[in-house]
Amino acid sequence: MARATARIVRFHRLGGPEVLQIEEVALPDPGPGEVQIAVKALGLNRAEAMIRSGNYIESPDLPSGLGLEAAGIVHRLGEGVEGLAIGDAVSILPPPSMVRWPAYGDYATFPARHVVKHPSHLSFEAAAATWMQYLTAYGALIDIAKLHKGEFVVITAASSSVGLAAIQIASRIGAIPIAVTRGRAKVDKLRETGAAHVIVSDEEDLESRLKQIAGADGVRVVFDPIGGPIFLPLTTAMARGGILIEYGALSPEPTPFPLFTVLTKSLTLRGYVVHEIIGDPARLEPAKAFILEGLEAGTLKPVIARAFAFDQIVEAHRFLESNQQFGKIVVTV
Repeated sequence: MARATARIVRFHRLGGPEVLQIEEVALPDPGPGEVQIAVKALGLNRAEAMIRSGNYIESPDLPSGLGLEAAGIVHRLGEGVEGLAIGDAVSILPPPSMVRWPAYGDYATFPARHVVKHPSHLSFEAAAATWMQYLTAYGALIDIAKLHKGEFVVITAASSSVGLAAIQIASRIGAIPIAVTRGRAKVDKLRETGAAHVIVSDEEDLESRLKQIAGADGVRVVFDPIGGPIFLPLTTAMARGGILIEYGALSPEPTPFPLFTVLTKSLTLRGYVVHEIIGDPARLEPAKAFILEGLEAGTLKPVIARAFAFDQIVEAHRFLESNQQFGKIVVTV
């Protein structure tokens, strides 16, 4: 007999982690082209803290669910779904709307095109910590920037899940990742993950260190989710014709536009969201193949900072906002 209800996480007002509530609701049938999974693990992302507090690119319709990543077992199939079977172990490519297809629940429904049968050796926790980070990093570094072997790439917020994925992807193709982190506590772990150089921005002058590492030619590719004042030293240390890919807005301070540096060096400052890769089959398929090959070969290894139980979702969000994590936060269901 099919399960009649699901436990989901919702918020009825905007605010901090304390607004998240676990509620029991009727479990709807999957619609045409949809897949319903019994969730075993969730991957947490900064976007979920932002939508919960009202600072995201998508506006919640209260009460609202949330969540972009999950892994689990196929529970039911909607009409017209092919290539998947009940009982398959799967993980989820982030959907275009977490309000329409929220992941936080013991059962969740997604478009079939976002459901992937992941490698059999991958745990549910690791599978839930895979797609957002590796697709985001691949889309920026490989698809857009065309990063190649022997080339420097600057990765800020390097200890985040996306930062670590970027380090691993750069290392896999033979590029030279320069990790930027605020404090010294994570330096050794960043080197172990594959960073060729680590800059501690609270202690070192970012511009001069980048110039020291990359030399007179500068760095062609910069991958940044922070914005704010860091734009000035980053662009000053970039190579002529370089590209800075911005995929976040973590800094609470205004982001200056370095007009004369951009003009004199012919720089590209490129805004980027992962859904431009996910939404384009021609770009998504090579990205998925690259990531699955890396997972199978062991050159791509999701780093899990800490696992929380489903009933600890508020504590998990508090940890998410602490900025103490190294890697991905997951929630087991």
